[in-house]
Amino acid sequence: QVQLVESGGGLVQAGGSLRLSCEASGRWLTSYAMGWFRQAPGKEREFVSVISWSGGRTTYAESVKGRFTVSRDNAKNAVYLQMNTLNGEDTAVYYCAASRQYSAYLDRDGMDYWGKGTRVTVSS
Repeated sequence: QVQLVESGGGLVQAGGSLRLSCEASGRWLTSYAMGWFRQAPGKEREFVSVISWSGGRTTYAESVKGRFTVSRDNAKNAVYLQMNTLNGEDTAVYYCAASRQYSAYLDRDGMDYWGKGTRVTVSS
């Protein structure tokens, strides 16, 4: 049974930074693409970022490009999301997900495994 556990969320002032972590257990996900998604209050879940199994390829949503950086440490079976220059629109529950296919993030139901999320609140 694969488990993804996110951490690092919290309350931060606008302009600040947070680093989210996602640790996997139950299976080594070194051959999986790992993605981050978020769901703001009253809105649908949206794609944030994805990183290939090797870390050599990344994709970002336009809304976070230049502010967020995704990375992974396969030795730790973990993926990270460094979030800088946060603003109120970044307030959401952030979810980690994994898929064997890099392009799976394009499909609403394409990811194979999901975490339970970590809440990020940005205050103005």
